[in-house]
Parts: sequence; structure tokens; C-alpha cells
Amino acid sequence: MTRASWTVFLVALCLRPAITVVGPMLPQISAAEGLAETTAGILGAVPLLAFAAVSPQVHRLSSRYGIERTVLVSLLVLAVGGVVRSYTGDAGLWLGTVIIGCAIAVGNVLVPAIVKRDFAAQVSRATGVYTAFLTIAASLASAVAVPIAGLADWRLSLAVWSGLALVVAGVWFPRTKSDSSETPRVSATESGSVWRQGHAWLLTAFMGLQSTTFYIMVTWLPTIEVAGGVSQRTAGVHLFLYQGMGIVGGLVIPLLLRRTGTRVAGAVLSSVPLVVAVAGLLTVPSLAVLWVIVAGWGQGAALVAALTLISIGGRTSGETTRLSGMAQSLGYLLAAGGPVLAGVLADRTGSWTASLVALAVLALLQATAALAAALGDRRREPLPALSAQS
Repeated sequence: MTRASWTVFLVALCLRPAITVVGPMLPQISAAEGLAETTAGILGAVPLLAFAAVSPQVHRLSSRYGIERTVLVSLLVLAVGGVVRSYTGDAGLWLGTVIIGCAIAVGNVLVPAIVKRDFAAQVSRATGVYTAFLTIAASLASAVAVPIAGLADWRLSLAVWSGLALVVAGVWFPRTKSDSSETPRVSATESGSVWRQGHAWLLTAFMGLQSTTFYIMVTWLPTIEVAGGVSQRTAGVHLFLYQGMGIVGGLVIPLLLRRTGTRVAGAVLSSVPLVVAVAGLLTVPSLAVLWVIVAGWGQGAALVAALTLISIGGRTSGETTRLSGMAQSLGYLLAAGGPVLAGVLADRTGSWTASLVALAVLALLQATAALAAALGDRRREPLPALSAQS
């Protein structure tokens, strides 16, 4: 591990703001573009569909061009996508969102592999730091979205994060010089093997349900609160608080995940808070701030739990890349339906109650999948060792 290894956490800063900034801006975007709740939900789902489509192909790109170079290109494409989404008209709103989703998908898959490679002796701790950076940027984007829009408009509020991607690309560039010697190679024996592993499917279910519940909350929490009489600015602050508490959960949960004996408890404890929080939003909405805090802690912890189980599930960085690609591809395909489902239910019923009930059911399924994935990790039979070049 070198000092340059820590720059991977800067990449994490770019992997959520372009998405989480949309939630607080959705009322303004919908008004400006004439989007109904269902259509707005589809807009929120587009990046997830891009994740699902691109994730399985990332290992091919990284094997051909190198991990570091692939990450650099994804950062540059992300910056371009942010500008296209904001400033190229109605069609650009959708095209830019697709570009953003494709670029972020690359980082989603490769960063866990880089963490496993560069921090092999402390994967759960490094994953906690990675998700802390991820969540800090995501929550900051949510908090400043409305103030920036107040100074200019919603287009600048969305586009400003392209600048961050360009800065990080500049910092990342020196790493590409030694890329050819660090690219993970995948043997023919390893190729495609994760799709035949039952444990990989459990991890995919956990990752998918965690992503589904997270993106429902990020996309619709401000709109739900505004519909309940909360100001748009306050709703944006609540979304910031939700994601900010994820930092705490993400940094605390590795204490349980680092040991095999406590990993099951850690996975379950990371998912139960969301069940409690959604039940609270349904039954005691006056305590919304409390439920936002509880949900945020749980979502941050659940993300670290899912990524940690994925990182330790691969025997090499190459296999981890494939496992991450599978879990994120199918997982985000499942997650893409979440914001759309919530929007459709709100459209059909005229309120957000049915959407919250659906979220509660998904939260229960997430907790069940977390338990199954952690038990599967503990019971998993060791696989034949691969060579260091595989």
C-alpha cells in the first residue's frame, strides 16, 4: 500500500452527488419539464438501469485498458454527462442522466476491487472509509442543492458536480502511469464462475434490496415531506441528515464485520433500523427527524455490510471485480424499479402511504437477505486457490 492508494477514496466522492442532488430538485425539475410522479420516478431510475447494463462489462474494460485508466475515463465521462444533463434541453436531461449512470457504474464496480487490492489486510475498515467519503459527498449534494438553485437555477445545482469529477480526475491521473502492471487478470477457470455460486446470488439479493430502499428514500423523501407540509429547504436538510447519519453507521459497523464470528450480527443490525424507521414514518410521522436519523444510520451500515461481503467474497481483485459486477448489475436492475414503483403507487392512490408500505416490505426483505448472505459467507466452502496472476 502506498500513499497514492488513498486517492481511491477521492473517487468515492464523485459516485453519488450527481444522483442524490436530483431528489431535492425533483419538484423544480418536474415543474419545469412537466413531469408527473411516475415520469419523475423513471428519471430517478435511469441511472440504476445504466448501472445494471454497464456493470457486467466493466471487468472487460479494466482487463483491456487497466483499472486506473478505466477509472480516469469514467471520471471524465461523468463530468461531461453532468453538463449535458443540465444544458442541452429536454432530451439532454435524459441523455445526460444515462451518461452519468454509465460513468458511475464503472466506479461502483472497480472501487471495491481496488480497495481489496490496496487494503487487503483491512478490507472492512477501508470499505467503511470508502463509504464514508461516498456518503459525505452524497449528503452534501442533497444539502446544498436548494441553496445553489436559489442563487441560480436547478440546472446549475445539478451541473456543479461536474467540476468535482474533473478535479478528482486530475488527482487520479498520475496513477495511470503504472496501470499496466496492476491490472487484474482473470483466468479461464475463474471466468463466469461467480454466476454459478449460490453465495453470489445471496450477495446480489442483499445488494439489490439495499440499493432499492436507498434510492426510494433518496429520490422521494423530500417530495413526500413537501407533500406533508414541510418546506423544500427543510426537506433537503432532512435528506442531508439521512445521508449524514449513514457516515456514522458506515464507520461503526466494520467493528462487527471484521470478524467471522460477529459478521452475521453485523449484517442483520445494519438492516433492521430501516424496518423500524419506515414503520415509524407510517405510524408516528410527527417524529420524522428521528426516523430519518435511524434510517440513515441503517442505510450507511447496510451499504458497508454489502460491499464488505462482496470484497471478501472474491479471492483476487479480478474475481472481486466479477462478483461486484454481478451483484451490482442484477442488484441495480432490481433497484431501478423502486423509485418507479413508489411514483406509480403515489399516482394511483393520491398519497404516499402505499409507497411507504411498499418500502416497509422491501426493508423486511432486505433484513432477511442480509441474514442469508452473512450466513452463506460463514458456511461457504473454500474454493481452490487461484494463482496470483489470475
